[in-house]
Order: sequence, then C-alpha cells, then structure tokens
Amino acid sequence: MPIDAVVHVIDDDEAVRDSVAFLLGSAGLTVRAYESARQFLDSATDLLGTCIVTDVRMPGVSGIELLRTLRDRGDVVPVIIMTGHGDVPLAVEAMKLGAADFLEKPFDDEALLAAVRNASAGAATSTSRDARAVEIRARIANLTERERQVMDGLIEGHPNKVIAFDLGISPRTVEIYRANVMTKMQAASLSELVRMALLVAPDA
Repeated sequence: MPIDAVVHVIDDDEAVRDSVAFLLGSAGLTVRAYESARQFLDSATDLLGTCIVTDVRMPGVSGIELLRTLRDRGDVVPVIIMTGHGDVPLAVEAMKLGAADFLEKPFDDEALLAAVRNASAGAATSTSRDARAVEIRARIANLTERERQVMDGLIEGHPNKVIAFDLGISPRTVEIYRANVMTKMQAASLSELVRMALLVAPDA
C-alpha cells in the first residue's frame, strides 16, 4: 500500500472494531475507525488511495448498502467485507457489487493483512484479466458435472447441507466434491472461487 494510504474500519461492534484497527495499525498502516457506515459516509470525503474494511451486518446502513452507495457515487475504492457465520450469501452479493474480498469471522490476522494488501494493490489490467478468464474457463471445463453443480451451489452462498439436499447426496460427499473443486480451480478460499466465477460469469 502507498505510505500515505488510509484503511477505514467500519463495525458497530466496538471490540471487533478496536481489534481490527489495532492489528492494522501494528502493521504500520494508518487507520480510521467508524461505528457505522453512516458515520463513515458523513465524514470520509477523499477516498483516493484508501481501502475499506467493513462488517456486512450493521444497524442503519449495512455493508451491502454501503457498497451500493459507493458504486452509485462513482467511488472506486477497494472494500473488504467481514461476515459472521451463515452470512456467505450476503458476502457473495457483496462480491457481485464490487467488493474486493470477504473474510469470515473469526479470521486469521495474516488473512486480513493479506486481504488489505491485495485489495490495495490495484486492479489488474484488462489484458491480464482476459488471460485470467481464459485460464479460469479451462479449469471449469476440467470439472465433472457434479463438481460443477457443487461449485454453483458454493458460489450462490449455500452451505454444504443445502447443496447436499438439493443434489440428493450426503453432506460428507459434498465436502469431498468441494475439496476437489477448490483443488481443480486452484482457489485458496471461497472468496477467491467467487471472484473467479464472477470474472467469467457472462460466458461461464
């Protein structure tokens, strides 16, 4: 990240907010914390060279609504969504709205730092995106029909039990297919898998 970059942390849970701000600050980053998305929108003006880390569920303006507001205003700023257990569908929706990444609580400190660094590194060029899309389509083509069905369920944010019910197989079998999908797609996390799917969504 640029030396003068600011990471804006938004979470209505004071303990989480302080913990994330402390972690990022300890890594040498400049941090500003807000207890609500509304407070952030009212006080943060120049977002050039910044990154946002926000909870997805908050009173008033939610993380999803914050993303929509930023998009409507034309603010192109990387946003990392923090989610609680069971909020993967919301995280997927956030990714579709342009979020750079999402992390499920509780998350590893290094995972957050890596997400912030990656989000702040800047968007890839159209040439590299095109090459990436070709690569991802080739990986998808290598999936079996069942693996593709499980991947589709994961991308929709469904938990293993729901995918198992929909496909008429056991949750344990879904876990096996899920592991195969992550390996074949070379995805280190669910958020990375979602990003891959969104990159090729028009043609996948």
